[in-house]
Amino acid sequence: MKFKSSLMALALGASFLMPVSGVVTEAGAATPPNMLVVAGRIDDIISLDPQEMFEFSGTDLANNVYDTLVVLDPADLSAGYMPGLAESWEISEDGKTYTFKMREGIKFHSGNPVTAFDAEYSLRRAVGMKKTPSFIVTQFGFTEENMESTIKAIDENTFQITTDKKYAPSFVLNCFTAAITSIVDSKLVAENEVDGDWGNGWLRTNSAGSGAYKLLNWKPNESYSLQAVDGYWRGDVAMKRVIVRHVMESAAQRLLLEKGDVDIARHLSPEDIKSISTNEDLKVEDTLRGRLMYISFSQKDEVLSNPKVAQALKYLVDYDGMANSFLKGQYTVHQAFLPLTYMGELKDKPFSLNVEKAKELLAEAGYAEGFDVELIVRNAAERIEIAQSLQNTFAKAGINASITQGTGKQILGKYRSRDFQIYVGAWGPDYPDPHTNADTFANNPNNSDEAKLTGKLAWRVGYEAAELTKITDAAVQEADREKRAAMYVEAQKIFQQEAPFAVMFQKIEQNSMSANVDGFNPGAAVTGVFYWSVTK
Repeated sequence: MKFKSSLMALALGASFLMPVSGVVTEAGAATPPNMLVVAGRIDDIISLDPQEMFEFSGTDLANNVYDTLVVLDPADLSAGYMPGLAESWEISEDGKTYTFKMREGIKFHSGNPVTAFDAEYSLRRAVGMKKTPSFIVTQFGFTEENMESTIKAIDENTFQITTDKKYAPSFVLNCFTAAITSIVDSKLVAENEVDGDWGNGWLRTNSAGSGAYKLLNWKPNESYSLQAVDGYWRGDVAMKRVIVRHVMESAAQRLLLEKGDVDIARHLSPEDIKSISTNEDLKVEDTLRGRLMYISFSQKDEVLSNPKVAQALKYLVDYDGMANSFLKGQYTVHQAFLPLTYMGELKDKPFSLNVEKAKELLAEAGYAEGFDVELIVRNAAERIEIAQSLQNTFAKAGINASITQGTGKQILGKYRSRDFQIYVGAWGPDYPDPHTNADTFANNPNNSDEAKLTGKLAWRVGYEAAELTKITDAAVQEADREKRAAMYVEAQKIFQQEAPFAVMFQKIEQNSMSANVDGFNPGAAVTGVFYWSVTK
């Protein structure tokens, strides 16, 4: 996009006028060559604490502000995990103890050195705070009671964990690329602890990382701004400032992109994508993501807990109709809990829109006249359109569906507290291993309200998943790759038929951007966005 007079300075205010070392900041001009401005939806961020954040936008931020012991290469995510803050590791003969050798000479943004004691503090913090994503760590048997012996620094450069049993090493190491395993500056965070909160109150709105960027400011539901840190251990970055703006509407994102006010628009509708396709100053990059769009039915609801009702609802989804209209080019029909490209992927699509079949099932369940139900959905355009399509097709079988919209925080709050009937939403993997989704959709060791296993979707919907829990528990310990993959295929086939979920689509992310933007990696199917690899 050519440089031109811009409204961006007015929209961002002081963000453009604030002097930053090494950043060209010309108010009233298109984005400078060393600044990246992104328009996206970030209203799902509820905290900036990496041991608490569990949302898509939060992961994007964590990837750039924090480092982990084990990392992914944004330029080649297929290569899998590789050394990060830990330059190497060894695994004991019994397969349970992992000893990490820390990379020396790395500093946090505060200037404090990164040591094994920071790793110890961070991983214990993840266990001790018991926030939503803590299961990614505690699934290895770590508890508040045993973490002093199972998560420990041997010395400044040596960190060690001991799991409760032997797991496939790839599973353990893949989990250590997740945002919750981010290493925080223990001295800085501890200085801001209040009443034993592990510094969570402070870190919810601040940062304490060693990543390529440090946080400048965050305005919930508005924007966040990052500043590059010189001497980043993975290489200096070209974009010295990153500003991510919350822009809900596709048309508004498109206008900002066309005017040169933003470099990247992340949520353009198929219509807006089509409208910019002839603009030589812009380009669109497609990426098959791991994000799944699904609906789930609360098993705490008397009607929805009937298996035939759940089956009927799966036949009342216009999968192809949505994928070929308002979702065209941005979602592909997919009906299994593992995304395509993951080990154990299943391409079977047993359901299609079949109103007569749905009516038969409803009659067998005793609801021939239908029933009333509430759909809850985040107020994002494509999700609302999905909810409206469901409302229409449900009505054909006598089901009267109302739609309740809200912010990401509001709707997720209801979902996580089991306060809903039907949820329309999305789920993305937390690490590049099939257990990430299998454990979430198809594993529920304790279905009581008191268990509060909010990181498990099976628990959120009240799905006991007894048989699937056994299969997924066994699969994560299976060392033989082919056998393990077959176990996940079996689990998904059972899940498709009996689970109170209808997986509908897999995301094809279309990022629209100025033609001069290179190196923008949205994370393929396994992770979030990397800003520090971008050049212009």
